[in-house]
Amino acid sequence: MKTERSSGILLHPTSLPGKYGIGTLGREAMIFIDFLVKAKQKIWQILPLGPTGYADSPYQCFSSNAGNPLLIDFDQLASEGLLTGEDLRKADVFPDGPVDYGKVIMMKYPLLKKAEKVFNEKARPEYQKDYQLFCLNNASWLDDYSLFISIKEHFGLRPWFEWEPELKMRNKSVLKHYQNLFTENIEFQKFIQFIFFRQWSMIREYAQKHDILIMGDIPLYVAHDSVDAWMYPEIFQFDEKKDPIAVGGVPPDYFSETGQLWGNPLYRWDALKDAGYSWWIQRIKANLVLFDMIRIDHFRGFAGYWSVPFGEKTAIKGKWVPGPGKDLFLAIRNELGDVRIVAEDLGVMTEDVEDLRDSFGFPGMKILQFAFDSSESNDYLPYNFLQNCIVYTGTHDNDTIIGWFKKAKKEDRASVLEYMNTTAENIHWDFIRLAWASVAKMAIVPMQDLLGLGTEARMNLPGTTINNWMWRMKEGQMTNDLAERLGRMTEVYGRSRTKLKIKN
Repeated sequence: MKTERSSGILLHPTSLPGKYGIGTLGREAMIFIDFLVKAKQKIWQILPLGPTGYADSPYQCFSSNAGNPLLIDFDQLASEGLLTGEDLRKADVFPDGPVDYGKVIMMKYPLLKKAEKVFNEKARPEYQKDYQLFCLNNASWLDDYSLFISIKEHFGLRPWFEWEPELKMRNKSVLKHYQNLFTENIEFQKFIQFIFFRQWSMIREYAQKHDILIMGDIPLYVAHDSVDAWMYPEIFQFDEKKDPIAVGGVPPDYFSETGQLWGNPLYRWDALKDAGYSWWIQRIKANLVLFDMIRIDHFRGFAGYWSVPFGEKTAIKGKWVPGPGKDLFLAIRNELGDVRIVAEDLGVMTEDVEDLRDSFGFPGMKILQFAFDSSESNDYLPYNFLQNCIVYTGTHDNDTIIGWFKKAKKEDRASVLEYMNTTAENIHWDFIRLAWASVAKMAIVPMQDLLGLGTEARMNLPGTTINNWMWRMKEGQMTNDLAERLGRMTEVYGRSRTKLKIKN
């Protein structure tokens, strides 16, 4: 994938400001797109948009296809007559600050249920027809997902692998029983998916109108407690009882001395290959409908993945196992043509990973925080960059620049100051300038770094399951002065926004 020289901002929609406790696909998302335009940016990068489960991580979703209902915007529903002004006043009970997912869920779902009732009773015929078409066009995943969530709610959100054996194994008569039992809730789940994708399409169209490209994100693995794992056990390393044989993670690294034990089921790549990699091809295809380009998290797992025996408490006792390599991406290219993929190639990189990435022209990632860690190699220093990469000040897994610099070793801080010839008075802007000035074709800054925020604004601390994914911007932080300052820097370093063309 070849692009013009460009830049953008990483901001997940949950982090947008607003009245209802969490960012949404409404007015604030459009205001952010307007901010990107003012700042002469070309790219909005987001995290996965799926419905989150345990620990609220967008990388552990209940479905690889569904959207997160918590992102549905109430003001848009009110403008369409599905909610009232009184409903909105009742929902406006959240202070500025981090997302409280439990309280947001308790507030949102009753109002979404009311919106469905009004839709069924009063919606315009063409609106209801759009819903029917959505259900028809997405039946391949929507029917099973809606049943899956309905059953989970019935069993107190217990994971599917703890359900009664006949239900866990998808006995047809048992499935039919629950389909009949939960007809109303199944329809409700379909309705909120319809609303989510309707609102997302409005945001996508608004971005396209303003020549902003959206970079989506696909986790390599699906969550163990996902409809995908429940429906397609044949493509995962499960035993005859649908229990994992081995699970995913990474060995000890920058983020954790014991590695990271993710617990995701691993793929049976031989079974996927026998099926022509159809599951992966459809997954990529669906995401290319939603986004202009996609970042694949943990790309190195396609070359070789860390396999940890099921039941281990840490990832230390894992081993490297070969992945599908070029075979998968040749199948994807044969089916979909050259696709706009960004490879998250952080962590333990080997020649086979680099060869896989470069054989298809996928840009990799360079993280400036890693460039000044005296215990690591300096491959992340800008003078080592090739053009076909994306440079970041940090990612959603990093501390903010301000937080990182305050905690860095004395020698690492000294290295930063010498390399950038700076006093560190505005260290976040020094890092942004370093990224923007580099030869990397794309440069991305997390919104927290653009705002110059500290560790309190960190999005995620790998290896932990609490107090993550909660950060939100406050009203008024996207100022004209901030946009103008970033815009001037973007012009100086040749990344200013003209219509971005992607050449495959």
